[in-house]
Amino acid sequence: MRMLALSMLLWTVNINAAESELPLRVQSALNARNVPHETLSVYVSDVETGEPILEWNGNEPRNPASTIKLLTTLVALDVLGPTYRWRTDVFAAGKLDNGRLTGDLVLKGYGDPFLVTERVWQLLRNIRHAGVQDITGDLLLDDSWFDVGDYNPAAFDRRPLRAYNVAPNALLMNFKVVRYWFEPDLERGAVSVRLDPELDNLSVDNRLGLANGSCRGFQRGITVTANKTVNEVTFSGRFPNGCSRYAMDRTVLSHNEFVYGLFDSMWRDSGGSFDGSWRNVVVEEDAEPLLSFNSRPLTEIIARINKHSNNVMARQLLYTLGAESNGAPGTEDSGKAVISKWLADNGLASTDIAIENGAGLSRRTRTTARDMAKMLQFAWRQPYMPEYLASMSLSGLDGTLRRRFGNTGLVGKAHLKTGSLDHVTAIAGYLQSRSGRRFAVVAMQNFEDIHRGPGEEVQEALLRWIYEQ
Repeated sequence: MRMLALSMLLWTVNINAAESELPLRVQSALNARNVPHETLSVYVSDVETGEPILEWNGNEPRNPASTIKLLTTLVALDVLGPTYRWRTDVFAAGKLDNGRLTGDLVLKGYGDPFLVTERVWQLLRNIRHAGVQDITGDLLLDDSWFDVGDYNPAAFDRRPLRAYNVAPNALLMNFKVVRYWFEPDLERGAVSVRLDPELDNLSVDNRLGLANGSCRGFQRGITVTANKTVNEVTFSGRFPNGCSRYAMDRTVLSHNEFVYGLFDSMWRDSGGSFDGSWRNVVVEEDAEPLLSFNSRPLTEIIARINKHSNNVMARQLLYTLGAESNGAPGTEDSGKAVISKWLADNGLASTDIAIENGAGLSRRTRTTARDMAKMLQFAWRQPYMPEYLASMSLSGLDGTLRRRFGNTGLVGKAHLKTGSLDHVTAIAGYLQSRSGRRFAVVAMQNFEDIHRGPGEEVQEALLRWIYEQ
């Protein structure tokens, strides 16, 4: 009995010693939700001296969710440079005379991650300025700069129509996503559906009815099914009449069908004529383009990736790293090889870092809080540090943090990247304390239902403690 009592005492002392390494307010947040302390990893260090002020399970490999985007974007800044731009080349395959192209128009993409509809308008305007008004042939599309292989958009969570599951593509336009707007028509007892952008090659079967109720519920009661054989999306269910308007982003068409539909409608809306079809081609390397359309600079792109946690843009960046460093076509594996080499070259390699797609939409990605903090310390010493810092969400003000930390002293004090998957939550970035000290901060937690609120409570408790240092 005496030995058992001694063992129990030693066990209690060890537990208390371990718990005392975490700030009391963090312990309280964990205890209030009955979350085991060992599910949390934390590493906090002074960015000027590199001195760690808090480490808890810092060497435990965890799923970092979207905070891994900080690694992808950092490597891109270092390898490609802050002013790097993607291009989209346009070729006239035929005779161009007095505004009439007797032949085909060719588009070759080089992976622009942000060729959204507004940018496509600019591209089409540039084509018009180059002398093309009427096109007698087809639209030829070259997306060979990337090789995505056999991509299954349902593989991650069996939701293939969701925008975050869109595959990378060298000729990506508008993320291959249509925004559907739903509005109740009370007089007819029906629901109107509007598409943005409008695509003539995508049809809608609207079977929605109205139900009495407030504007709530999963997808507001809308069920979405797609028939890709005939390029049709069907909406069914009962839409609450308490909704004035509701938006849903979904993807149905293949990449090139989307590009063709978008080009077709926007070209004719701009006053040009085009009645052709589309097909895939590979442009000869020595072909001279009619014009090249440049993307926004990399610094603007990484801000959209990190602030808004855009998965397909992050994956475009990974494929671009592969194509630019190892030659086309860019692939997921070639992009990961660039990151692995970069980590090794900069003394940041670790057997605990495992990257799947560069975006964090993965169950197999792993890193440690210590390794991620070392990466943040490295970034702080680089000449492009201000651009990197500015790519992250400002606490309580924008991006994925715009609705957090309201009415607290943390508003505007931290630049952070968030990460969230089912049973995963994480933050990583920089915080300036009340005293003016700046810290690199990493917190990762993998535990059942931690993404449903408890994780954010633990993060806020941690950040409040750091702010007082």
